[in-house]
Amino acid sequence: MGTGRNTVFSCAANFLRGRKCIFCGSFQVLHTSRGYVKCQLCGKSKSLSRLRREIAILQGFYQLQPAYRLARDLSVDVKVVTRVYQRLREALFHLAELEGGKLKGEIELDEAYFGGNRKGKRGRAAAGKSVVFGLLERESRVYTKVVESVSADELMRHIQAKTRKGSVYYTDAFRGYQSLKRYGKHHTINHSKAFVSRQRIKNHINGIEGFWSYAKHILYHYRGVSKYHFPMYLKEIEYRFNHRTENLFKRFLKIYFGYVSP
Repeated sequence: MGTGRNTVFSCAANFLRGRKCIFCGSFQVLHTSRGYVKCQLCGKSKSLSRLRREIAILQGFYQLQPAYRLARDLSVDVKVVTRVYQRLREALFHLAELEGGKLKGEIELDEAYFGGNRKGKRGRAAAGKSVVFGLLERESRVYTKVVESVSADELMRHIQAKTRKGSVYYTDAFRGYQSLKRYGKHHTINHSKAFVSRQRIKNHINGIEGFWSYAKHILYHYRGVSKYHFPMYLKEIEYRFNHRTENLFKRFLKIYFGYVSP
């Protein structure tokens, strides 16, 4: 575990030592008498102590540590941690929305309910819950959207906006997907009988259901998220999933500080 962690966080070593500019990646930096690191290339400067604190907070964000717990561990005000978390989540929200074009190929579709105090049937008795529509391109990425309802019109609107016509769609037997055949091939699986069709081994939605489990596992770390902030947390999880094969901590550094140099 130690080796893995060191590999993940090693990208921050030169920043923490004040040898490299966090904004442009230049090694042409000077240490000022006030404890700042000043870049001779881009001209920007930053307090080294504040830089180290923010990088430590980003490490906690990467490790899914709740703000209150990280604040206690770092002996800082929880508002300081929350500010960094909030700023990064806002950036991730917009990046997740902007990334990539339309999903294509084999696409799994499903809805999920998050939060609330009681379980309910699909589209009913979902008091207090956030309704999320998910689209997953197999072997690739996922796109999620908090929706007002799971009406056919609402679902078709997002499908048309986020997928290429002619794709192959996999869904459960929910009636809201009945008009999908207008956009491409549509295969359904009846969960009351089986989770995978025996006739077609590809006929399943295990991928998107796996993503729902992944999302709920991450949200469990935070012990409850308000409905107002939920969309930002959801997009953070979407971003983590879509970049799961990359060094996420390095990405978070670049996004937070605007650092774009390799």
